[in-house]
Amino acid sequence: MIFTSAELDYLSGQRLGRLATVAPDGQVQNNPVGFFVQDGTIVIGGHALGVSKKFKNIQRGSTISFVVDDLASVDPWVARGIEIRGTAVALTDAEPPVPFFSREVIRLAPSKIISWGLDGSRSSRTV
Repeated sequence: MIFTSAELDYLSGQRLGRLATVAPDGQVQNNPVGFFVQDGTIVIGGHALGVSKKFKNIQRGSTISFVVDDLASVDPWVARGIEIRGTAVALTDAEPPVPFFSREVIRLAPSKIISWGLDGSRSSRTV
């Protein structure tokens, strides 16, 4: 299994993450995105995703980092989240994760997962 049960539980309760990509000129872009977990991968969708800079960056071979995080509590301060690094593909004719998204999706395959605050510990591993 790629994700731990604590990571899957956390991701299933979240709907927004931030996807960082890099343009060919080296400019970093980081945007909030809707996502879904499917078969050990992260699927990112949206409206007209195929015309977005992040989609085009991935088509050109961008590296990626995807982060989902929040505060479980502010008193005491308890941050929790997950960062996923890996490869991404930009698919142009895929079944969207929800009916109102376009047929362009980004699929992330994790190669490194870093999580914190999900089960009382910090974890960093290559998958």
